Amino acid sequence: MLQIVKTETAALQAVNDFVVKFANVNGSGSASANQLFARSIMRMGVPVAPRNIFPSNIQGLPTWYEIRVSEAGHLAAREGTDLMVAMNPQTWDQDLASLRPGGYLFYDSTRAIPQSRFREDITIIGMPLTELCNAAYQDARQRQLFKNIIYVGALAALLDIEIEVIETLLKEQFRAKEKLIAPNIQALHMGRDYARDHLPCPLGLTIRRGTAIGDLISMDGNTAAALGAVYGGATVAAWYPITPSTSLVEAFMKYCAKLRIDPRTGKNNFAIVQAEDELASIGMVIGAAWNGARAFTATSGPGISLMQEFLGLAYFAEIPAVLFDVQRAGPSTGMPTRTQQCDLLISAYASHGDTKHVLLFPEDPHECFTFGAQAFDLADRLQTPIFVMLDLEIGMNERLCRPLTWDDTKRMDRGKVMTHADLEAGKTFGRYLDADHDGIPYRTYPGTHSSKGSYFTRGTSKDEFARYTEAGAAYVANMERLLRKFRTAETLVPAPQIRSAETPTRLGALYFGSSSAAMREAQDLLTTQNLDIDLLRIRAFPFNDDVRHFIDNHDTLFVIEQNRDGQLRTMLINELETNPAKLKRCVHYDGTPITARRIIALIEAHLPHRSAP
Repeated sequence: MLQIVKTETAALQAVNDFVVKFANVNGSGSASANQLFARSIMRMGVPVAPRNIFPSNIQGLPTWYEIRVSEAGHLAAREGTDLMVAMNPQTWDQDLASLRPGGYLFYDSTRAIPQSRFREDITIIGMPLTELCNAAYQDARQRQLFKNIIYVGALAALLDIEIEVIETLLKEQFRAKEKLIAPNIQALHMGRDYARDHLPCPLGLTIRRGTAIGDLISMDGNTAAALGAVYGGATVAAWYPITPSTSLVEAFMKYCAKLRIDPRTGKNNFAIVQAEDELASIGMVIGAAWNGARAFTATSGPGISLMQEFLGLAYFAEIPAVLFDVQRAGPSTGMPTRTQQCDLLISAYASHGDTKHVLLFPEDPHECFTFGAQAFDLADRLQTPIFVMLDLEIGMNERLCRPLTWDDTKRMDRGKVMTHADLEAGKTFGRYLDADHDGIPYRTYPGTHSSKGSYFTRGTSKDEFARYTEAGAAYVANMERLLRKFRTAETLVPAPQIRSAETPTRLGALYFGSSSAAMREAQDLLTTQNLDIDLLRIRAFPFNDDVRHFIDNHDTLFVIEQNRDGQLRTMLINELETNPAKLKRCVHYDGTPITARRIIALIEAHLPHRSAP
């Protein structure tokens, strides 16, 4: 059944600036077709920001794939859908409700749907996809898979996407299975030809070839972080699978299979262990690092909760380790497939007693790569655990970013390691001796010397020469030295980045991680509304003097974060002894990525003389 219903409400009109959302069923094979659609737009030189929204349970439940098309390069999520591709009857009402007035609904009209189930302020486009598939294919699985390609072909006609671009992508996708290329292209043309013959092509939403992509690349943060770990010298990974971090270790496996094989013997130069639980995994990482390997684990909030005991040991015994925390909504199991920035406090102060851990906050895949590599240098230099704080939004979704680059002349910074020659020369070795007054002692690798440089590694109190003692003065001296080391870390971690308003202002905003794209877009929108605001993106903890000065130079500061309790704000108050009244709590924590409009509404709520847009 063909159905085209036009609305009296003016249909949306936009070129290279709209949101498309696919409503599918998990396990239907739609993911690759939806990605194909997104990549075709990128190949036409128009930036897109795709997001996979999926359930934390079994096949057959609803899943969505959202694509923001933005020639201006806005990569944050945006409220409202302009074109809904409704392929799941289970979520019909929800999907319909998300459409903006004047939007477009594309659906399978093989089965008639009562008029009462539609909205009067949208354009309804029905295409008998199931009927077309049943007529063309006999195999049930083929009918399902090619149905997805057929609707991509129809959308190409509706949005005026160059069909040659999609054909090229299909050839690249199936280059290892050439026999699949022709039938997929045939299904693509079936959908395109039907749409051109029966549907209003093009719609008011269209794609026009652009030049905004340039040399940008598209990849997900987990893959980029895994590649960063390889380039950072990691040879050991121990982990327990958990959403949304598992793909990071899977990517590390893939890259190690290419880049960590001894060319002479053909043997692996790496070890990857799936441990029995998260506590065991961090224990393996610490053991490998103590022996001199560069080692890491990847986990999420529940895993960090279970690792607390060993994290305290690594902090107090001063053993390097890297943890990639791909945050999800908590507490407890929470919402495993929804995004948040809610592990700051548990990571920064992990373990009982007085601890402070270094956190890195990448904003996109490019920084996931660079910070992922840098984390291993920092761990060795500071002899302590380093947390790279991703989240589901940045970790699992593809994002346009600058190309990944590497300096082949760069060498690993192993920090203060006393060699056999140093020991032979008579240098004084005290495992916890602050010889350079920066809080960082020298260490030795096991087996460095037959009679010198050995020490006992323990989690209990000790003196400068690693001798067990419960003397209060020795314990205090050691704890104060650890604080000096943390202050040294301020000079080594990535500095914050400031984005000043066009005119001087006493208003500022602090933010981090995956909130960055939405925050920059919000700043631009606020400027058009005559509200200037300076931005500071925090890229690491501990906070350095730039953060202190930014806070001191502004009267009111909005702390933008994606958790309920304002964890970054708490850390700023705790660490910098800032007046709490100066830092305005602006939080978003429903599991969806924060948007520019949401940020503006949060800021406007603290400015009663203004009304939100």
